[in-house]
Amino acid sequence: MGAIKTRTVNTTERLAKLRELLKKPENNVKAFVVPSEDQHFSEYPAHSDERRAFISGFNGSAGCAIITLRDAFLFTDGRYFLQASQQLDSNWKLMKQGLPDVPTWQEFLSKHLEQGTRIGIDPTLISAADAESLKKSLEPRGSVLVSLQQNPVDVVWGKDRPPCPHNSVFPLDVKYAGETSQSKLQRLREEITKKKAAASVVTLLDEVAWLFNLRGTDIDFNPVFFAYAVVTPTEAILFMNDAQDRHSIKEFLGSDVEIRPYETFIPSLEQLTATLGANKDKPMLLGDKTSLAVVEAIGRENAVLIPSPVATMKAIKNETEIEGFRNCHIRDGAALIRYFAWLEEQLNSGVELNESQAAAKLEEFRSELNLFRGLSFTTISSTGPNAAVIHYSPDPDDCATIKKDQVCCPDRRQYLDGTTDVTRTLHFGTPTNEEKRAFTRVLQGHISIDTAVFPNGTSGVDSFARRALWQEGWGKRFPEYRHGTGHGVGHFLNVHEGPHGIGTRIGLLHTALLKPGYYADGRYGIRIENVVIVREAETPNNFGNGYLCFEHVTMCPIQTKLIDFSILTAQEKEWLNSYHAETLEKVGPLLRNDLRALEWLGRECSPV
Repeated sequence: MGAIKTRTVNTTERLAKLRELLKKPENNVKAFVVPSEDQHFSEYPAHSDERRAFISGFNGSAGCAIITLRDAFLFTDGRYFLQASQQLDSNWKLMKQGLPDVPTWQEFLSKHLEQGTRIGIDPTLISAADAESLKKSLEPRGSVLVSLQQNPVDVVWGKDRPPCPHNSVFPLDVKYAGETSQSKLQRLREEITKKKAAASVVTLLDEVAWLFNLRGTDIDFNPVFFAYAVVTPTEAILFMNDAQDRHSIKEFLGSDVEIRPYETFIPSLEQLTATLGANKDKPMLLGDKTSLAVVEAIGRENAVLIPSPVATMKAIKNETEIEGFRNCHIRDGAALIRYFAWLEEQLNSGVELNESQAAAKLEEFRSELNLFRGLSFTTISSTGPNAAVIHYSPDPDDCATIKKDQVCCPDRRQYLDGTTDVTRTLHFGTPTNEEKRAFTRVLQGHISIDTAVFPNGTSGVDSFARRALWQEGWGKRFPEYRHGTGHGVGHFLNVHEGPHGIGTRIGLLHTALLKPGYYADGRYGIRIENVVIVREAETPNNFGNGYLCFEHVTMCPIQTKLIDFSILTAQEKEWLNSYHAETLEKVGPLLRNDLRALEWLGRECSPV
């Protein structure tokens, strides 16, 4: 998940070698599935696990490749249509998921391949739930899934494949976590007892990190480390690499947690299942993203797949975490404002900067902040047409020069007390009427969802953000934004966190990102992102399960130069002035030593 390199990769030789391996007697398959995820179903894998990027040349964060003996298909969503079209070579057909008549990769396997096809999979890289669903859908066509002993992409990659990282692991102090690992383990054990289970098996990296109050650097931008865990009513076993400071981690965790080598996890499962007496009446609890390999090691009859209880616990933030989110966003806002003031001055002085150079300066400002721990996502700094690529990230060797045109600067950072995810779209020249109208419609969508009050348990809050865009007649897919309106955000963890999101059910004390946008391919892009906390709403009446609302914690001005005030309502102007007054009050004191930034902040926060 590095910088986007729009140059294509010639995959002819790689695909030829892969197809030869598929034909070998020990494999004997006519198709092979290469997902994006690793064995822990990480959204952003380590470089050693970027198999789909290696075999296809497309390095966006979401996608699945299917290679047959004749063809190659790359499935991805609307965030990456443009990027994939630039990166894939002529060997590949881009499958734009979400558009009419385009199947998902699962539907493609069951409906578009020949009958009786043997389809190869790596059982560590497909969830047991997906495998079960696929097997059922393939049965009418006589096709089958075949678990391969060795991933053929790894064989093709060979010596060029990066080594698996074993970086240091460090404790997260309870003053930032807000709860001890012992308390979290006890809460998980209560769930195990409630469900009359033998144990809970934790396989997702952010869940392991959260449960034990540990963090690492094995995966870029995500403070996690390679590990698994098994928690029983009386024991907790953490499987982690020998090289990762196991002695100091053992001291931190104490005698309540046994630490075993990472590579012994799968071999240990059969024995643990037997020792614990797991069976259908006393099963092992597995999250619904657990791999097929794990389920096969335990025995399907001894396991139950459920939404991960750790994911639910982690998503509901405690008061310490919430206060950390507030504080880190104020500090982060100061760095962004310093950067925007500097950038404006450079451009007005005629200094020529490319996207990568500008991003490096922002990184410099951020690195000076207290509790800063690096990026939470590859830097997305874009200008003009590149801003229409939703997850564009500049390649230092081949990126655009910033002009007095539109600049879209989404950015994410990690701090010990929280994770930030913010986007501001700025124009340093004179925006066109079209750009101002598009920006204003995005802003109206943002205000609409920011001020929404909705019943607890509501799904579909997403439509609040899209309403203003729909008023322009901008369709569901284009040029309105082809991504979700928001997602959960981890606490010094993954910037994308489930199980909640905007458009799916959200609950009290969840943290989420609101990110409506507009993208005119080949011309410009607009996005306004704020992180919010879900709070109880005070309403005159309180029927049902209560009502919820959002508290925004992102503190960075929204550029008024880009607003078409003729379509902004009085209530929307009031929201904007209130937001800017709050930003000025909270961020201003941090800029007393940077008069340029303080002046810029005061100007941008002037009432309208």
